[in-house]
Amino acid sequence: MSLILFAFVVRVRDGLPLSASTDFEHNRELQERKQQLRTISKALARFPDRGTVKGQQLNIYFVSSEGVSYMTVCHCSLPVAKAFCFLEDLHWEFTACFNSTVVALAARPYPFLEFDGTIQKLRQQYNQSGGPALEVTLAEVQEDLRIHPPQVINLDDVELSNGTANGHVEQAPGSGPNQRLEPVTAPGILSLVLNIMCASLNVIRGVHLIEYTFQDDYEGIWNVVAFLLAFLCCVLQCHLYLFHSSLKKLKSFTLLSVIILCNLYLFGMRNAWQLIFHISVASLSTVLILTRKLQDRTNDCGV
Repeated sequence: MSLILFAFVVRVRDGLPLSASTDFEHNRELQERKQQLRTISKALARFPDRGTVKGQQLNIYFVSSEGVSYMTVCHCSLPVAKAFCFLEDLHWEFTACFNSTVVALAARPYPFLEFDGTIQKLRQQYNQSGGPALEVTLAEVQEDLRIHPPQVINLDDVELSNGTANGHVEQAPGSGPNQRLEPVTAPGILSLVLNIMCASLNVIRGVHLIEYTFQDDYEGIWNVVAFLLAFLCCVLQCHLYLFHSSLKKLKSFTLLSVIILCNLYLFGMRNAWQLIFHISVASLSTVLILTRKLQDRTNDCGV
């Protein structure tokens, strides 16, 4: 019976899979442990250099060094020292083939497929002979483990932390910024484009007016303020549509009111059609902000 069932090499900083052994066993617990390996690999940066996860029949062991983590699934009857000895041998084999620069530049999963054969040979060596060729190496690992025992990892904590990082933990009603809104619709895209257009017109007119205001003893300073304030409100309307926020109704009506007041104040610098255009765009944005709901959490299960 094979005692070392699976080996996995990943990059620590982001959990990118670099290489893995090929297994032909369809053990249900093995498939669960392999899935747990991927979960752990996403959180390796928070763990010490060595760790273990206990299972019913299969255990997970890992060793991290120089930005790369070497992970394995072993039968519980395999001595811990031999499992870590296997990982140390795997570490030396990998570093002999690939330097840290090549590892850091890897951009796609499993870029070092040629190393899979090396993993298979090392697994066979351990499974057939029962351990490394040099007993002194095993003794050194045993002593090192006695002095610095590996941390026992609680998988519940790992899965919870990964869920938090990916935004899938249960949130309180007031924690809006991390909640998901319904997908952006075609009218929403149109309103964003029109809002950006209005914001651009406001800031261009406002900046252009500043030069003349300073030359005319600040007589048109309030016109500049109205243009720039309308610009700011247009930008905030875009933000309010794209991202969930508490007190959304109050904020949206406040922004709409300010835009209307600014445009009414600018009557004379803008004709009636221009005022109608700006106020209509702001009104459309307000309606879309209020009608865009939070996505039903049940639709996000299993992502």
